[in-house]
Amino acid sequence: MAGEKLCWEGRPAPRCYTFRHWRHAIFGLIFLAICSYWQVLGFEMAEAYESIWLAWLPLPFLLIGFYLAFGHLLQARLEWNHVYYAITDRRLLVQRGLLQRRLESLELSEITYFSLHNQGEHLGTLRVYKGKENQLILHCIEHPRQATTLLEATMDKGLSPNGDGPVRDEERGMSRAKT
Repeated sequence: MAGEKLCWEGRPAPRCYTFRHWRHAIFGLIFLAICSYWQVLGFEMAEAYESIWLAWLPLPFLLIGFYLAFGHLLQARLEWNHVYYAITDRRLLVQRGLLQRRLESLELSEITYFSLHNQGEHLGTLRVYKGKENQLILHCIEHPRQATTLLEATMDKGLSPNGDGPVRDEERGMSRAKT
């Protein structure tokens, strides 16, 4: 937007972003193994009972198992190329999307609180809230303390992140960082 000054920008760490839902992949592998066994039984039963639908019945579940085990990891890795985060003197911006790019923004004056989930010494996921329901998530950012320092300065002093002017002060509530 015209007149905005970029104060911070970042991208997620590629491996962290890709494997952030690793529990789904483990469940998917187990589900895939069960469905693969069911598929083998389906072929055997279709041959024994001369009914082809028994071979086709487990196929949708097998495809779901492949997606849960491997598909969402591939999707996340491909999406990583299009994920960007930025903090300007007025807004927090998040761009993401695999096929269709989405730009989400949150006015700095509307931020009520944020939380940081550390995933390593210099790696973390930042959740920024507007009220209790609306949130923006910055997954797997490297050196997250740089972003949280800017947000804390904005929330505590009512200043823009670079400290050169006030941010709108309407409805500023009790705001503290949770780490």
